Amino acid sequence: MDISYIEKHIEQLKNDIYRNVEHKTLVKYTGNPLVDENQLFYLLLPFFDGEAWDDDIYQGVITVGIVQASLAKHNLVDEYDATTKQQQLTVLSGDYYSGRYYEILAKSGNISLIRQLSESVIIRSEHEVRVYEPTNYAIDDWFDSLSVIESECINRFYQIYNFNQYSKIMQNNLLILRLQNELLNYRKGNSSRFLQKMKESVGPDDSLNFEKYLQHRIEVLVDQLRELLRTSSMKAELKQYIAERLIRES
Repeated sequence: MDISYIEKHIEQLKNDIYRNVEHKTLVKYTGNPLVDENQLFYLLLPFFDGEAWDDDIYQGVITVGIVQASLAKHNLVDEYDATTKQQQLTVLSGDYYSGRYYEILAKSGNISLIRQLSESVIIRSEHEVRVYEPTNYAIDDWFDSLSVIESECINRFYQIYNFNQYSKIMQNNLLILRLQNELLNYRKGNSSRFLQKMKESVGPDDSLNFEKYLQHRIEVLVDQLRELLRTSSMKAELKQYIAERLIRES
């Protein structure tokens, strides 16, 4: 198994997600569903590592991908002006994807997956809403929220199919990638609401120290991930794949 094999299956999964939610008008105005290839990799990680795999599990993978695409579309809506045709269609595309994944789940009869994904959407949404609350959360609470947003749906998928041994690596890596992206945007002057709230938690008037603090937290997480990979029983090629991407992103 090499990088091309992994990338081929990620691309196939992406295409299967597109095929299940294809709608010409929505694609024309809002583009294809937003899918994160890092999240798709972790949905397929048990398959890459040789776990028992069948069509039912793969259908669950597609469904989780659609759930995350739905949530990603809703996050694109302009909170100040959602009146344009594109904004309205963005809302509709998120709703359409939501309908599709519930339809797929209903046809499968997989009650456990329905329950777990429904709960994951609720929990993830609660953490998304935190940025609009007046509560003064601690910096670690914001890290927890970002981790939930990035990994909760995949965690539920792992729980259903007994793939929990991959959870810590997945959670750690996806949080690192999110924080690296947040830091990159911060340096470009494009802070997200989450980063603004995090900055307020450590001191709103100290930009340089906040950047150093965030970089340090990322480095700590990277060290933790390397240790998790070192002690993991996962295939060596997969550990190398994750480690190499970590080096490129760091």
